[in-house]
Amino acid sequence: MSDEHWYEDETGSLVRPYTVTRGRTEPSGRHAIDLMSQVTAMDTGEDAGLPGVDHARAGLLALVRRGARPVVELAADADLPLTVVRVLLGDLAEAGLVRIDPPRRVTPAGPAADPALLKEIVERLREL
Repeated sequence: MSDEHWYEDETGSLVRPYTVTRGRTEPSGRHAIDLMSQVTAMDTGEDAGLPGVDHARAGLLALVRRGARPVVELAADADLPLTVVRVLLGDLAEAGLVRIDPPRRVTPAGPAADPALLKEIVERLREL
């Protein structure tokens, strides 16, 4: 018998995403969680066990505690589907463990904001 961990490499996680989210596919309605929403860990003063926070949520919280990051980066680092991460982040926000801020809107400045330049680009693209 081999010592290989076939279940990790060949089939992926043994816990299915719908079990992690308890069958939910959307975060609670109180939290708008966009791909680029910034997630920041709240300072709770408690590093010891967090009551009511299971393994999946604790793992995601550990990633958030490394520094504020967009939801999409957390999903990639956690190797979880975006839908699952959004539900878990909603749960963590409800528990007061993370803050979810809307994405920052960047307005272009300089040459990229020049309407004449943008119009010329559109005209050149139409010529193609």
